[in-house]
Amino acid sequence: MRALEPEVIDVLWETVEPLLPPPDQSHPLGCHRRRASDRLCFRAFVIRLVTGSSWVDIEAILDHQVSDTTLRTRRDEWIAAGVFARLEDEVRAGYDRLIGLDLSEVALDGSLHKAPCGGEDTGPNPTDRAKLGWKWSVAVDAAGIPIGWTIAGANRNDSILLVPTLEAVAANGLLDEIGTLHLDRGYDSRVTRARLDALGVEDAVIQRRGTKHPGDTKQRLTLGLRWIVEATNSWWSNYGQLRRSTDRKSIHRHTALSLATTILMISRLLDYRDRWSPKQTP
Repeated sequence: MRALEPEVIDVLWETVEPLLPPPDQSHPLGCHRRRASDRLCFRAFVIRLVTGSSWVDIEAILDHQVSDTTLRTRRDEWIAAGVFARLEDEVRAGYDRLIGLDLSEVALDGSLHKAPCGGEDTGPNPTDRAKLGWKWSVAVDAAGIPIGWTIAGANRNDSILLVPTLEAVAANGLLDEIGTLHLDRGYDSRVTRARLDALGVEDAVIQRRGTKHPGDTKQRLTLGLRWIVEATNSWWSNYGQLRRSTDRKSIHRHTALSLATTILMISRLLDYRDRWSPKQTP
């Protein structure tokens, strides 16, 4: 997968290294075992995102150079310091400056996935024999770049997650720039339109439900551009940690989504940089 290519890892590390908090050098006995490399820990986070492996397996993959306990501790330290959120913000700002977010057409939808260990924001999945699962609801620009999302249990209706998703977009300062919002038939209701009006979203293309007019003629089918968000959902689902989440805390799932989004934008930026480079022939 592209995320594990050395070029991508190198660019990610160069971006994240200045954001890391200073290491805690204190110790009650005045001594310390040699600290595991921050870069090694970051590489472990990317491997786990891609493969979905357990922390114990990640330790073995890295030849026991760092323990699973250290990896979990380092992850929580970086989350508390806002490292992953700031990394995503900086990369998105760079992407917007060099390539540009295209908010003329924005698509929004949810996606269901497994969560066998349960935990926060999980629930019975109606499409998987009521097994525990989780759901994300994401809004993407015309090129499929996520601009805001929320997560919930698999039993939550997509329409209920519409407002939290758009509020996440607003938190990124992008809600007012949305041109047309595309939604599927699950959002076709007067309640949804009232919610969109309250948020200031004036132009929404919503596929109509399969009902009929009094004259026994079917309503006109509205297709829109929902395939964009479906492509992003499929791309996110390629990551093992997202496809089958064993995290029990919502913040850890949000962090995984944030890192996956950062990798997507970094990959697009690298492709943009190399757009005029001659292709290597085998």
